[in-house]
Amino acid sequence: MNNEGLLIVISGPSGAGKGTICNNLVKKNKNIEISISATTRPPRRGEEDGKSYYFIGEKEFIDKIEQNEFLEWARVYGNYYGTLKKPVLEKLKEGKDVILEIDIQGAVQIKNKFPDGVFVFILPPSIEELKKRIETRATETKKEMIERISAAYDEIKKAFHYDYIVVNNCVEKATSKLQAIITAEKCKLSRNKHLLNIGGRF
Repeated sequence: MNNEGLLIVISGPSGAGKGTICNNLVKKNKNIEISISATTRPPRRGEEDGKSYYFIGEKEFIDKIEQNEFLEWARVYGNYYGTLKKPVLEKLKEGKDVILEIDIQGAVQIKNKFPDGVFVFILPPSIEELKKRIETRATETKKEMIERISAAYDEIKKAFHYDYIVVNNCVEKATSKLQAIITAEKCKLSRNKHLLNIGGRF
């Protein structure tokens, strides 16, 4: 019997609300965990090492790349981001569903290694709303905000790499759609062939 968990990859432009949706989903489903990424960028206000991210130095990050310790990694806005391999694989083997909230570069790397993963792209209702959310968040400089809005256009064009699109015009509705995607994926025949091999059942 296949009891391994689902690998769920969530991407979308900055300000689309990915983190809010993922955190909301985890509160409603105890079998889902969010993978903690490693990064070389400094912590923002309120972020904790080992909880928000693993904050590590650039040399240590590069050493881990060379030692093949990442499932995926990318350089984004001048900083390195990556998903450590060991904790994710351990959770999947335990039967936990694991969410990777990562950028498109990382998602493409994961898709090549885990074609059975579930890939979901989160969209904002509009670019205007995206701009408003980034400005309201006030965690970036004006230059960084311009860079993120510009990057959003390029990211949205690459959404065809994903299996599903969820528009986040309401966190509760978007969370329900994401849960429905996960439920449907767990019912796929390709994940349940063992059920058809039980002697005398059918």
